[in-house]
Amino acid sequence: MKKNLLGLGTFLTTLMLSATAFAQEVGADEWSARGWIGFAAAIGIGIAAFGGALGQGRAASSALDGIARNPNAADKMFIPMILGLALIESLVIYSFVISILIVLWIT
Repeated sequence: MKKNLLGLGTFLTTLMLSATAFAQEVGADEWSARGWIGFAAAIGIGIAAFGGALGQGRAASSALDGIARNPNAADKMFIPMILGLALIESLVIYSFVISILIVLWIT
């Protein structure tokens, strides 16, 4: 088993290092404003997705805690929970649309 894991680790390491050996070098003039705007849009989408996931997790956790404490209130908590999750997800979609519009407007 250890021999197989060692062989797999060696293979994966070789595979990762060979990709960087054949990569094209980036010149100083290639990172223009377009590149930085694309990078910023990607980071913005990542932060929005991370924040949305945290918000949805906390909302679902709180709703399930409330349902566990009072099972009779499950019907009253379900619709507001789904509405809250949809609103949280819409904020992530808005950030995605804004990032795409900024990238397309600049390029």
